[in-house]
Amino acid sequence: MALFTLLVPSDNRLRSVGNQEFLFLAHFPVSAQPMPGDELIYGVLAVKLFLMGMTATWHPSAARRPQATPIWQTISMSLLLAVDVGNTNIVLGVFDLSKGAKAPLMCSWRLATSRERTADEYGLSTLALFRHQDLEPSQIKHLVISSVVPPLHPVLQSWARTYFDVEPLWIEPGVKTGLKVLIENPSELGADRLVNAVAGIEKYGAPLITVDFGTATTFDVVNDRKEYLGGLIAPGLKISAEALFQRASRLPRIEITEPERLVGRNTVQAMQSGIFYGYVGLVDGILERLLVEHPGATVVATGGLAKVISESSRHIHHVESDLTLEGLRLIWQRNEQLVRRGAKTHP
Repeated sequence: MALFTLLVPSDNRLRSVGNQEFLFLAHFPVSAQPMPGDELIYGVLAVKLFLMGMTATWHPSAARRPQATPIWQTISMSLLLAVDVGNTNIVLGVFDLSKGAKAPLMCSWRLATSRERTADEYGLSTLALFRHQDLEPSQIKHLVISSVVPPLHPVLQSWARTYFDVEPLWIEPGVKTGLKVLIENPSELGADRLVNAVAGIEKYGAPLITVDFGTATTFDVVNDRKEYLGGLIAPGLKISAEALFQRASRLPRIEITEPERLVGRNTVQAMQSGIFYGYVGLVDGILERLLVEHPGATVVATGGLAKVISESSRHIHHVESDLTLEGLRLIWQRNEQLVRRGAKTHP
């Protein structure tokens, strides 16, 4: 299999490809030998782009050039695909299990969560991401999923079977985590919150407080006996800002960032300052109270806005962008024998 390369130059937004710059670089699989109609197909694409005000060049000689052997064909790997399904994003990470107990994270990606997408749509997106990293679906020997979006469970179950030919391990009650859960109804606990606690304890010990900046911002507490005590759930920073925009007709939608000054000199600056420092105050206010009850606890933050908020927080000690993926790896390893015996969990 070779690649047809379509390069679309642009004067506005440039992307470097070799010694030229292009807006768009698309690869189309074609046979290693020229096929009848190839030129017609790519000619139609070029015409459509021309009508859109762009030009395209086709390099068939490059398309037919023998490709280098991808790294996955020369190295024996056993890979674990970890998937964290949130209300806003789906995060995927690939771990190399052949490296032993501390399997490294090879690569990770973030997709938008959509309840309307099918298993095939998620499959095609995943295959494209794998291709970009010279990975093959056949290398994925195991798959672990945490999800807080129940409508997507059957979709992802089908996706795992169809595109990776594996049964996923779902993070749910009954899965071995090494953490005692003391809340009233453990089945209500979001899988991502439990996973974060497992990863945090592994790296920083207990007592521990994890803060996850997602659609909602969650605070989770583990005592010095490594018992999960519960936590707090607050509206996420992004949805708080969006609610302000939706309900106040004269206020614009703004970028969430740390403002240059506390007192804003226009509407946008005033909103940025109020939203940002108001949220930092919320986070530090909750953490201050938690640290009084659990002195000496390490505070670990994760999630999309963790780095932005932590720089202004007085109480966040560490930021771990891959905390949830690392927790999924740890839980899979703790259930490895169960998985290898063929016992499965289902959503």
